[in-house]
Amino acid sequence: MTDATSPCADGVFANLIDGAWVRSSTGDLFADINPADTTDVVGQFQASSKEDAERAVAAAAAAFEGWRRTPITTRARILTRAADHLEANAGRFAEELTREEGKPLPQSRDEVLRSAQTLRFYAVEGQSLTGETFVNDDPDMDVFTVREPLGVCTVITPWNFPISIPARKIAPALITGNTVVFKPSSDAPLSGFRLAEALAAAGLPKGVLNFITGSAGAIGAAITEPAVVRAVSFTGSTRAGEHIHRAVPFTTRTQMELGGKNPLIVMEDADLDKAADLAVKGGLSLSGQACTGTSRILVMASVRDAFTDRLLEKVRALKIGNGLTPGVDLGPLATAGQLDTVLSYVAQGKREATHLYGGDCLSGDEYDRGYYVTPAVFTDVTQDMRIAREEIFGPVLAIIAVDGYADAIAKANDTDYGLAAAIATRDPRLMHAFARDIQAGTVKINRTTTGNLINAPFGGLKRSSTSTFRESGRTGLDFYTQTKTVYRGC
Repeated sequence: MTDATSPCADGVFANLIDGAWVRSSTGDLFADINPADTTDVVGQFQASSKEDAERAVAAAAAAFEGWRRTPITTRARILTRAADHLEANAGRFAEELTREEGKPLPQSRDEVLRSAQTLRFYAVEGQSLTGETFVNDDPDMDVFTVREPLGVCTVITPWNFPISIPARKIAPALITGNTVVFKPSSDAPLSGFRLAEALAAAGLPKGVLNFITGSAGAIGAAITEPAVVRAVSFTGSTRAGEHIHRAVPFTTRTQMELGGKNPLIVMEDADLDKAADLAVKGGLSLSGQACTGTSRILVMASVRDAFTDRLLEKVRALKIGNGLTPGVDLGPLATAGQLDTVLSYVAQGKREATHLYGGDCLSGDEYDRGYYVTPAVFTDVTQDMRIAREEIFGPVLAIIAVDGYADAIAKANDTDYGLAAAIATRDPRLMHAFARDIQAGTVKINRTTTGNLINAPFGGLKRSSTSTFRESGRTGLDFYTQTKTVYRGC
């Protein structure tokens, strides 16, 4: 590990370990590539080693005692200053986010600003976190609880929301007095780097936040499995999350936000134009690369054809291109691997169901240099088909005909996942029943399956989550604190 003296030099971005910007001990780098134009290298990042990861964990452990004793108002001011930094540079950071991930520029700007808002939310909310006082029969004794930080917390995040997901994990960890080791996805590390840079510039003491890049195979175990790591917050694939959950020590908390196969139910009384909008926005925004994205559309058989016509009209009208181009609705897929996965599911869908539209690679002009695919729509989909059961994480919509509310709920719940679900209906009784009957952690009524408030809990059921601690909102603080009960006599 060598001193880099600055966060970035000549397009090479450093790790942040123990307050210093440093190169990896391996001397190796990996490229952050623009999925809209693979000739555009956004930056070079450290291909870190196990030894680098161990230094990051050790730095976080050494910094913990000092940070936990830092006044809460000081911690809050640091988060607020970091938010100021993100807002002041929102235009530049948004452009970088679009270049490394592919989403349209307005969505990237919204994500950067949302991340700043998240830091501000926890700067305030963390100052109101208290314990309880308990009445008892002894007039000379007080009984109360205190909330204390855990210690070293590891945060591992995906590429689809590369700054907002880290912000909603790191902010509650820091405000409650924990120290953090943060590993972003290797497919979009620059946005996470900008968040770490903002927090460092805001005055975090050395070792409180350690930023390290590299492959999960090289450094994953070193930042999750040591006993000194008291908590791991991970967002990503179900397979990877389940592996981490099994591998960490018994005393280590885990917070796993994993995959989804999210349904939208369209009832006979629904506004079909609005329902089609919900399907397109929920299923195809971010090119279908959202864990809460709509993947299955369960439509009443009596309105299936009318709904499908409206859906296809809206899908065909979408503009696909470089996210930096004004007016673009869908950018490229984020990686070559994602493109291959989507194309393989499209081929599978053509063997299983009725293919209505899309699923084709785009070519010519700018398309030849990026991972572009048209959204795919299938109908006559049944519960046993792979496109109805497996998470695709791409712009593929499966239309499933259902006969009545009971049939729709049964099929919606017939999945290993339970992250998000939505219904389109005008009937208040069905709205109430849906909220009760659906097996999902996030329930939407006449809204897209995607999206969640900063101040509301977020998480899934079944294999979409460990169902232990929720993210976001005030409950997001619970994961990073432990309760101590104190009996104090005179």
